[in-house]
Amino acid sequence: MHSKSAAMIRASARAVAIVLPLAGAIIAPQAQAQAQVQAQVQAQAQAQAQAQAQAFPSRPLRLVVAFPPGATTDTIARLVQPRLAEAFGQPLVIDNRGGAGGNIGAQIVAKSAPDGHVLLGTSVAFAVNVSLFARPGFAIRDFAPVAMATLTPNILFVHPSVKASSLKELLALARSERLSYASSGTGTTTHLAAEVLFRQLNNVDITHVPHTPAAAVTAVLGGQVPIGSTSMPPAVPLSQAGKIRPIAVTSAKRSAALPDVPTVAELGYPGFADYTWIAFLAPAGTPAPVVGRLNAEINRALNAADVRDRMNALAIEPTPMTAAEFDKVLRRDVERYAKVVKQLGLKAD
Repeated sequence: MHSKSAAMIRASARAVAIVLPLAGAIIAPQAQAQAQVQAQVQAQAQAQAQAQAQAFPSRPLRLVVAFPPGATTDTIARLVQPRLAEAFGQPLVIDNRGGAGGNIGAQIVAKSAPDGHVLLGTSVAFAVNVSLFARPGFAIRDFAPVAMATLTPNILFVHPSVKASSLKELLALARSERLSYASSGTGTTTHLAAEVLFRQLNNVDITHVPHTPAAAVTAVLGGQVPIGSTSMPPAVPLSQAGKIRPIAVTSAKRSAALPDVPTVAELGYPGFADYTWIAFLAPAGTPAPVVGRLNAEINRALNAADVRDRMNALAIEPTPMTAAEFDKVLRRDVERYAKVVKQLGLKAD
């Protein structure tokens, strides 16, 4: 009985040994055929994307700037505009759509066709707003990062009538009387940096008055607000002319445009560094070769000698990088500023 069962088991094993190779012989060609089909589909998609990139652009380009004329983002957009128009052989129209801290412009581009003809010009506020606003009207996943354009430090300054010539004196004054400061807008790094410096690091209660960058400088210049915290470009000419008094810059090292103005870090806050970046994004789904071409031409414009000279005069640092590198910066800052917004308990709506 046992020998008969053993014989049956051996027979079954031989049958399995025969069937498995046969099954493998059938499955292998099927898998190979599927792989070939997938490779063909990928090749066709790549060829189509390359063709799109070569044909791009097929009509005028539209650059939606998420801030009003005169803002740093607008300044950068207008510096690269003529070079991009020349490189692409198509007009590039700048469409200023300021409002809601840059959200309105972002909403417009998020809903645009993902073909590269509509771009968003925005600032680091884009990375802040997804945490600051309960309903910003867009998500980071709605965009394809195209190019980082510039970095610029922020600057803290006062009206000449303010009885403070240093950060130490300004903090002492702010503790003795209720003061207010104008920033480049709710959620901008000029706002967050000032909140960290006054409230978080020094426990000073101060009133925030949001403006656009140019309007914030004008408000301080006119004496409506005693303190300003903005990006460098609108403040540099007035600082050099002595019409406003610079207190400190937020860069890791002093600015060449204002070499006598100390950094916040050297005034007793080691490691304190904050910047405003300007960048360009496209709607999610824009073909990678189109993003690549946009990135290459924007970087070429940023590296032009006359463009760099103009930016350096405004204390703006051209920061060309690949789309992938900018994507890493964007994701890092989204995470970093989410923590700052939470720590400060900030909400815009």
